Amino acid sequence: MAGAAKDAAVEELVRDRVAQMFCGKRTVLCDGAMGSMLYGRGVFINRCYDELNVTQPELVREVHREYLQAGAEILETNTFGANRIRLERYGLEDQARTFNQAGIRLARECVSQMREKQAADAFVAGAMGPLGLKVGGDAKVSEAEAYAAFAEQVQALAEGGPGVGADLLVIETIMAMPEAELALRAARTEGGGIPIIAMVTVDPEGNCLDGTTPEDAARLLESWGADAIGCNCSEGPAIVLSTIERMRHVTRLPLAAMPNAGAPKAVDGRHIYLTSPEYMASFARKFVKAGARFVGGCCGTTPQHTRAMRGALRALEAQETGVHEVESGATILKESRIQPVPFRDRSKIGAMIALGQFCTLVEIVPPKGFDCSRELEGAEELFKLGVDAINVPDSPRASARMSAQSLCVQIQQRVGIETVLHYTCRDRNLLSIQSDLLGAASIGLRNILCLTGDPPKMGNYPEATAVFDVDAIGLTRIVRDLNLGMDIGGGSIGGSAGFTIAVAANPGVVDIDNEVRRFAAKVEAGGEYGITQPVFELRLLEQFLRRIEGFRIPVIAGIWPLTSLKNAQFMKNDLKVSVPESILARMAAAQSPDTARAEGVAIAQEMLAEVRGRVQGVQVSAPFGKYKAAAQVLGFARG
Repeated sequence: MAGAAKDAAVEELVRDRVAQMFCGKRTVLCDGAMGSMLYGRGVFINRCYDELNVTQPELVREVHREYLQAGAEILETNTFGANRIRLERYGLEDQARTFNQAGIRLARECVSQMREKQAADAFVAGAMGPLGLKVGGDAKVSEAEAYAAFAEQVQALAEGGPGVGADLLVIETIMAMPEAELALRAARTEGGGIPIIAMVTVDPEGNCLDGTTPEDAARLLESWGADAIGCNCSEGPAIVLSTIERMRHVTRLPLAAMPNAGAPKAVDGRHIYLTSPEYMASFARKFVKAGARFVGGCCGTTPQHTRAMRGALRALEAQETGVHEVESGATILKESRIQPVPFRDRSKIGAMIALGQFCTLVEIVPPKGFDCSRELEGAEELFKLGVDAINVPDSPRASARMSAQSLCVQIQQRVGIETVLHYTCRDRNLLSIQSDLLGAASIGLRNILCLTGDPPKMGNYPEATAVFDVDAIGLTRIVRDLNLGMDIGGGSIGGSAGFTIAVAANPGVVDIDNEVRRFAAKVEAGGEYGITQPVFELRLLEQFLRRIEGFRIPVIAGIWPLTSLKNAQFMKNDLKVSVPESILARMAAAQSPDTARAEGVAIAQEMLAEVRGRVQGVQVSAPFGKYKAAAQVLGFARG
C-alpha cells in the first residue's frame, strides 16, 4: 500500500512538472533525429528501426545518452513507426506493444542515469508517427483499424503513467488531417490524460501534404485536444518557421518547431543532411521569437545540432532576463548592485573616449606557438609611434593560438602599452567566462571587447566542440554585472570589476536590419563603445551611424590595409566585409606584392581621413603581422 502511494505521488509530481512546461514561458529543448542517427551507425534503411529496441538496445541507448549530454530536456522514444499497420510490412505487427514498451524503458533508463550523475532532469515523450497508408474510404486501412492501431500504441506507451510510462506523447509528421484526428482521439481516450504535442509536416509551399493550410491545421488540432501544436520534418528550418508563424495567428496553444537539417542530399549512395549546427541554432532563436515553446530537430539533426541550439536558447534567456538560474533558484538581487567605477577612470581608453579624444588602436594577433617575441617587438614599435592601445583577438577564425589574455598581460607588463582584450563565448561555459573575467580584472586588464566568436568548423580543428552558453549580447550583460559588483548568480564579488565594455558591429553586413537590432541589444545589455569590422565604404559607415542615432555610443572604426587582391577577396567573400569593386580594381592593378601593399596602405589612409570626423577612433589591423603597414596608416593620421 505504501509503495502504491509512493508511485501515485511520483506520478502526480511528474504530471505537475510536465504541465509547467506547457503553461510556463521557458523554451524547452527537445532532442533530434533517431532514425538518421541509427542510419549513421550502419543500420540499413530496409530494417525495422523500432525492432532495435529489442534486438540492439545499446545502440538506441547510445543515441539517447548523446542527446541528454547535449542538453536535451525531452527524449522521444524510438517508436516512430511502432504501430501495428506500419510494422506489418516487416511481419512484426504482433510485436507493436513489445517494441513500444521497450522504447519507453530504454529512454527512461537513460534519463534516470543522467539524473543520478549530473542532477539534470529530462522527460520521456512517446513518439508516434503516421501509419504510412491512406486511411478511410476505399483505402486499405479503415478508420476503425487506424484508430485501433493508434490506441494500441498509446496504451503501450502510457502504461504505468508519467514517471514510468511516457510523460507526454508526441504525434509527429502528420500528413493528413483525418489520420491526425484518429491519432489524437486515441491519445485522449487511452493516454490517461498526459499532454500531447501534435505536429504536421508541410510541403515547400507551406501546406500540409493533404493540402490543409497551417492555419486550418492549427484550428483542427486544437479542437481535437492537442495541448501543443507545431511543425516538424519538412525541408528545413525556414519553412518550419514560416509554418509556426502562420499558426500563431489563429491559436494561443504552445507551439513546437522541430525541422529537418535541410533537405537530404545523395552523396556516395548515402543520404546526407548538410544544414550546420550553427545554422540550426540561428533558427532556434527565430523559433522562440515566433512563439515556439518546444524546439528540437527531426531528420538529419544530431547531438551537435542540439548542443548548438541549447547555446542559442541560453543566450536568449540571458538577453531577455539578464540573470541565470542557479540550483537554489536565486536570481540577481537588485540591492547587491554597487556603483561602478566612472568610465573615464577605468582605463586610458575609457578616459580618451570620455574626453572626446581620438583614439588609435592596432590589432596584434597572438602567435600559433608560445614564442611571442615578435608580437612584443611589434607592440613596442607601435607604442613608440604613439599608438594608444593594442587590440588582441581571441583565436580569430577559430584558429588555435596562444591565449589572448596571456599576450595582453605580457604586452602591458613588458611594453607598457594598454590592451583591449577580445573575449569570445565560443569555447567557454558560464562558469569559465566568469572565472576568466574575474582573473582579467585581477591582473589589470581593463578593456574587454565582447564577441560571440567564430564557430570551430571555420578553423583548423573543425571537430572541436563549441559551447555558446551565451552570445555576445549575453556576455555583455555578464561583464556589465561584474562592473556592478555581481556574479552570474547575483552574488557579490566584493567590488566593481572596472572594465570598459566594447561591442562589435559590421556596417557592411548584408542584413543590416538584423545588425542594427543586435547592436541595439548590445547597447541595452551594457555596451559602452563600439568597434567595427574593417570599413572600405564611407557610405555604409554613415548609413550605420544614422541607423543607431537613437542608441548611439562612441564608435571606433576598423581600418584594414589590404596586402593583395587575394586578401581583398578574402575580406569580401569569407569575412563578409563589404569591399567595393573600385577597391578590388585598384588592388588588381598592382603589378607586384610591394605595389599591392603600398596601394593597400593608401586605401587605408584615405578611409581613415574620411572617417576621422565621424567616429571616436580607429582600430588599424596589421594583416599577417605587417606592423609597418599599420604604422604607415597611423603615421598619416598623426600627421
